[in-house]
Amino acid sequence: MTSVLNEPYFSDETAAFERLEQIVWPNGPVCPFCGNVGRMYSLNGVRTKPSKKHPEGIIRHGLRKCGECRKQFTVRRGTIFEDSPIPLHVWFQAAYLLCASKKGISANQLHRTLGVTLQTAWFMGHRLREAMRAGDLAPLGGTGGAIEIDETAIGRVEGAPKKGPALKGRSAFRNTVLTLVERGGSARSFHIDSATIATMKPIIKANVACEAAIMTDEFAAYREIGADFASHDTVKHSDEEYVRREGDKVVTTTTVAGFYSIFKRGMKGGYQRCRERHLPRYLAEFDFRYSNRAKRGVDDAERTALALRGIAGKRLMYRDSLGATA
Repeated sequence: MTSVLNEPYFSDETAAFERLEQIVWPNGPVCPFCGNVGRMYSLNGVRTKPSKKHPEGIIRHGLRKCGECRKQFTVRRGTIFEDSPIPLHVWFQAAYLLCASKKGISANQLHRTLGVTLQTAWFMGHRLREAMRAGDLAPLGGTGGAIEIDETAIGRVEGAPKKGPALKGRSAFRNTVLTLVERGGSARSFHIDSATIATMKPIIKANVACEAAIMTDEFAAYREIGADFASHDTVKHSDEEYVRREGDKVVTTTTVAGFYSIFKRGMKGGYQRCRERHLPRYLAEFDFRYSNRAKRGVDDAERTALALRGIAGKRLMYRDSLGATA
């Protein structure tokens, strides 16, 4: 068995550009300026301007020229990799490590493994999480499948005191996360202001098909929400009921609880701290890995390729990542 880390694109810059072009441009190069897919020219041997650090300049790998608008570009243009001084083959290493680690990989670990600064490793992680964020998706449970719904608390609201009034066994100052998991399928998580009907109902209705069978715990807010779907079954955790069988139907929320188990172990054990403003990107990371897990036939290399398909149109600046609210 050959290690996937022996692949040329993990160590050779030319191979890295060729591999990224295969992922981003499966049907051939596309000009990011005018959208042309026809006449293109490959510009080989072109170097950047000389500098003190690089007196002969740096070879511009994968450089092309559009035959229509006459502008030059590479596959990095308009993506999370644009203008990054980090070699592309190092980006491939980072992407693979993040996609292959079930509970994530900390910026400190990336910093030590890749030989980049801690600040660079942190920003690389956030750029890759941005690539994992899904766009417009069809509602879950469109074939009448079971959708498990639950909410949990994680971290602390920015600016809030460390200790606050109890709210159903939780601090009132903790971040709330709502997660929808389709059995045998994907997961979608949302950072919400509070676990109320007004907050959760629009999100659930927009992301779950009306023909789906939803399953929740006995939280009162779900009663009204459940009326909009084909069926709504609950398990009563207060009576220590976690699974109930009704013929062929299994009523439980253990699937979404399993997702939260992975999420919390990663956040508390690996990342340890997460500011509220960055939480949506971390949720996107765990959603992505869960939705493209090995049980669904997706291995680590394929999962990495799927993540890199999402790099286009998602350029993230460092100053934006520091102040991001989404």
